[in-house]
Amino acid sequence: MEYLEQLLAEWYEYQGYFVRRDLWVGLEDNGSYECELDLVAFHPTKNHLVHIEPCMDLLDWKQREEHFRLKFAAGKKYLHRMFVCQPTAGIDQIAVLVSVDKDRRPGIAGARIVLMPELLGEIFAQLAPQSIMSNPIPEQWPLLRTLQFVAEYRETVCETLLG
Repeated sequence: MEYLEQLLAEWYEYQGYFVRRDLWVGLEDNGSYECELDLVAFHPTKNHLVHIEPCMDLLDWKQREEHFRLKFAAGKKYLHRMFVCQPTAGIDQIAVLVSVDKDRRPGIAGARIVLMPELLGEIFAQLAPQSIMSNPIPEQWPLLRTLQFVAEYRETVCETLLG
């Protein structure tokens, strides 16, 4: 599993979601599948279903649109069949992008876009107030725990980075 998928899976699990990774959907007659969904997360008490497609690509917007269109269409087609209780707000579909050009868009292929700096900001906002000594992230989430260490020792980290 690549880094961004792992980070997102840990983040959603940490928030109480049940997460499935690399979910193959649309079994075809020849035994292959129509599509693979990177991350699907469901929060049972919030009744919230999220389909997340992280992307660390260098594709142009036209190529990205096609890539995400296929993934999110498959999510809409198959995910509602996988849950007994239907999410009240439908499926929240998110494209997580590491970088974009100057043409910043709010969404792609019917999904909203979250940029890596926004994702890290959300994570740090929740982790920064939590002391690693009194409230450490459990070891099962090593990437989140690393970010908690960075948040805890941010002054030293920033001094080192800014030289």
